[in-house]
This record gives sequence, structure tokens and C-alpha cells, in this order.
Amino acid sequence: MAGSDLQFTKKDLRQITDDRSWERGVGYFDDERVEILLVDDGVIHARVAGTDDYRVQLWVKDGEIEGECSCPMGDDGVFCKHCVATGLAFLAGEAEVVEATGSTKARQRSRRRAKKQDKSITPDDVRTFLTRQDKSRLVEIIMDRLPWDDDLRQKLFLRAARSGKGGPNISAYRKTITDATHIGGRGFVEYRAAWDFVRRIDAAVDSIQELLDEGCASEVIELSEHAIARCEQALGSMDDSSGNMGGILERLCEIHHAACLSAKPDPEELARRLFRWEIETSYDTFYGAAETYADVLGKKGLTEYRRLAQSEWDKLPPLAPGQDRHSYDHNRYRLTSIMESLARASGDVEKLVAVMSKDLSSAYRYLQIAKVYQQDGQPDAALKWAECGLKEPAGRPDERLEDFVADEYHRRRRHDEAMALIWGQLERSPSLHTYTHLKKHADQAKEWSNWRQKALELVHRRIGEAQRRPHSQDRWAYHRPMDHSLLVEMYLWEKDAESAWQEAQVGGCSNTLWMTLAKHREKDHPADALAIYRKQIDPMVNQTGNDAYREATGLVRTIGQLMIQLGERKQFAAYLAEVRATHKRKRNFMKMLDRLD
Repeated sequence: MAGSDLQFTKKDLRQITDDRSWERGVGYFDDERVEILLVDDGVIHARVAGTDDYRVQLWVKDGEIEGECSCPMGDDGVFCKHCVATGLAFLAGEAEVVEATGSTKARQRSRRRAKKQDKSITPDDVRTFLTRQDKSRLVEIIMDRLPWDDDLRQKLFLRAARSGKGGPNISAYRKTITDATHIGGRGFVEYRAAWDFVRRIDAAVDSIQELLDEGCASEVIELSEHAIARCEQALGSMDDSSGNMGGILERLCEIHHAACLSAKPDPEELARRLFRWEIETSYDTFYGAAETYADVLGKKGLTEYRRLAQSEWDKLPPLAPGQDRHSYDHNRYRLTSIMESLARASGDVEKLVAVMSKDLSSAYRYLQIAKVYQQDGQPDAALKWAECGLKEPAGRPDERLEDFVADEYHRRRRHDEAMALIWGQLERSPSLHTYTHLKKHADQAKEWSNWRQKALELVHRRIGEAQRRPHSQDRWAYHRPMDHSLLVEMYLWEKDAESAWQEAQVGGCSNTLWMTLAKHREKDHPADALAIYRKQIDPMVNQTGNDAYREATGLVRTIGQLMIQLGERKQFAAYLAEVRATHKRKRNFMKMLDRLD
């Protein structure tokens, strides 16, 4: 970044910015929200007032503008509106920027800055001043600032802790990490304050990395573990929607692993710490530790890790079908994951199945075991486990398991058994999904014609039954209106728009489907489409809001085209006047309609 040439134009800024960021950045610039703090060594440093005060840095590298911003968009690597505003502010004295904004404010500001330009103090002036001071004066300047500048204080404390005669002062490092992660009287770190909070922690992590780079691996193991524990604790009391703290934890784990590789701590003791951490933490900080640290633990450490896992595993009771898998031990999920990982690493499928079969609380567990055998090239064992899962009466059948078994039946040419399973899905829940799923399997059996007819009859029968019963007593009708929407969907999926139209005429359908049908009938049956569209205008406009008005205006335009096609130009003029009279109080809608004239 340092030493770059700050030569760029408004056009350069525009080319790297999306429309929304550019528009809002120009607005921020016009509202004078940018304060250029420093331009030093080819880098523009600025503060931009937005939802919060954001720090921006801009520079030019290889002829292209680059930037960083402390806002959430900037954290994601986007050249945000704050970067745009900063770039425009830097160029404010040039005529090119005045043309870009066309604003009186920009012209006035440019003239003011031009007058002040000759009197401004530059970073070089400050650098010259500092080089003229003796050492004691520089120390005095820094110490005067130290109590009030959190970033400077933390940085200097850590530098001092690292440069002691007896090696790095680990206690001081621990205290700095503790202070940086301290929530304190705030109780909770809100989203807007989270970036500053995490930034101080990140600076402390930088110092831990520097210690590792200097060869203090043993000390870094202790410090990174302390930092991980503190960060996990802080996560419970902050809004980390941006994921920055998660990124810091990931980085700390990488530093910890690198330090362990370098320092080669006692493998058994490390195994004990990693195991405890993995099963007790509320986060996935050391998830899969045995695999990640295999190069550090070696044979001795992995043996200890397996011993600890097996000891805890033996204490867990098996879970039978229908039992609550979380009712015994809150660590069960993590421990199961550890044992499965160790079993996979051994390459022994039977060991893996033995671990997995300790929890048969759901049909899905049978499916997981079946897939293990399938991947191992044992289709008979896979089918046996899957069929056992189908026989368990625990709640609603798992359709994923049914699909697995049906696919295997098809492979063995047992098509009737496969279709019985898939038909059951349609019977339990008639929907477009289960209908199309039925076709997929019926095609394998080459019997779609028969199954299609059965499915249509089933849906017709269910609709009739639902219409004859009170709505409150019909569970199927609770999830689907008692009209012909499903039949319309099915015919449209089959690209049979005429049959879909007939079903809608007989039994009605949802507004969305009416609109779809109208689109299909515009070309050959414009009067049908017109009747549907006219019914939609009032409900659309009554939703209020510009989006609804734009949609309604577009539909009015379509109505006009259809009426002209039908030779009803005069009638459209009367219709448009009627719409205006009905919704005359909605001024934005009226303005949009004006553009149709």
C-alpha cells in the first residue's frame, strides 16, 4: 500500500463502483460527511459519518484504485459508498468532480479548499517536526497521548511486553488479551460497536503472530489458548452478525496449530486439552481436532485421544427408535462426531457402523448407515439397514429413506415395491412435488400413464372430500385451499395450459395461478386474459407502496394493449379514467399512470 501514486479521476472511481454505492457515495460527499484525516505515503486516511463513524483508506496500486472501510460492506471487500465519498472528497478541488456531482455544495467546497490549500499542514511537515525533537520530547508527546488512545496504548504495551530483557512478558500479554476481550459494564456489544471491539482483539492477535514469527512457540501456545477462551466467552455477549469474531477464532486456531508444530508439546497432555475443548465448547473452535492435529499428536497423542473418547463414549446409553437423542447428554453430538471421525480414519466400516448404530433414534440414522454400506460397495447390507428403518413406527416416514429404498428396488427391477413407497408419499401429501416425484419413479418402471391417471383421480377425490367437510376438520385442506389449484399446477407443469384453464374454470385457483393462466391465454384468447387482469388491479393498488404501484401500472399497460388488440381503444380510455377515479388519492400511482398517456 505504501508509496503508491495517488493519480486517479472521477471516471476511475465510477468504473470500480456499482450503481447503488456510487449514487449513495455522491450523496455522502454532497452532504459533507467526509473528513480527510491524513494523506501520507500514497494513502488517503478519512473518517466518514454514516450509521457510525467509519474509517476509510484509499490508495492506487498498479494503476487501479483500492480501498478499505470499517463498515460491514467494506469488511466483505466491497468498494463501498464510504470509499466513493472519500475518493470524491480527495478530488474535490478538481473541475472533474464538480461536473460529476453538479452540486452547488461541491463548487463552494472546492473554492474553500483551494483557498486553504497553501496554508495546510502535511504529513511531511509533521515528520520534519518530529525528527527535530530529542528523544525525551518524543517520549513525552507519546506518553501524554497514551491514556486517551486505546489503540496506541495497546500497541505500545504489547511492544514493551515483547522487548523485555528476560524475553516476552507473558503475564502482560495475557492481561492485554483479557482487556481487549473484556465486555465490561456494556453487558453486550451491539452490532455498531462490534467492529471497534473486534479490531482491538485483532491487533492483539497480530502481536501473538509476531511472537510466533520470532520463535516463541511455547509462549504462543499458552497465549493463543487464553485468547481462544476469551473470544469464545465474548461471543456470547456480542452481535457478531458480520462474522468477524468467527474469523479471529479461525486465525487463532491456525496460530495455535503452527505453534504446536514448532514447539512440539507433550502429545498426551495436548491430546487431553484438545479433547476437553472439543466436547465442552459451545462453538466449533477445535472441531475435528484429532484429524487437524494428527501431525502434532503422533501415535502417542492419538492413542490418548482415542482412549479419552472411548471412555466417554462407553458412558453413553444407546438410543432406540423414537427416543429423544438429546435427552441423555448435551455432549452426545460432539462425542458421536469424534467417534465417527476416528472410525473413518481407521478405514474399518464395521467400526463406523458400530458407532453410528448407537443412536437409532430416527429413521434418518438408518439411512446414514445404509449410505455407508452403499459407498463401501455392500448393496445388500445397505438395503437391509434401510428396510429396517422403514419398519420403525416412529412418527411420519422419512421420505429420504423411502427414496433410497425405492431407488434400490428399481435397480433390482422390483418396480412394484418401489412404486408402492412413492405412491404412499403422494397419498400422505398431494402436491406438485410428490406428483413430479411419482413421475420420475414411474418412468423407471415404464408405467407413467397408469400412475398418472391414479394420481389425477386421487387429487380430484381429495378435493371433493375436502369441500364436503367443514374446513376445520380437514387436515389436508388446512395446507391447501379447497379449489383446483393443485390440478392447475399439475397440468401447467405438463405444459397442458388448456386443461389447466378448464380446471380453473371448474373449481377456481389461486391469484398467482390465475395470472399465469392469463399469460398463457394472451395470444390466442386475449379476452380471457383481459378479464383476469382487470380483477387484479384493485387488490394490487390497495397493497400500497411504490413497488405495488409499479406492478399495477405495468398491468394497466398490458390491459391497454389487449383492449386495443380487441378493438376497444375507446373503452380503454374509459377504463383508465375509472381506475384514476377509484385510486385518485394515491398520488404516486397517479404519477405513474400519467406516464402511460
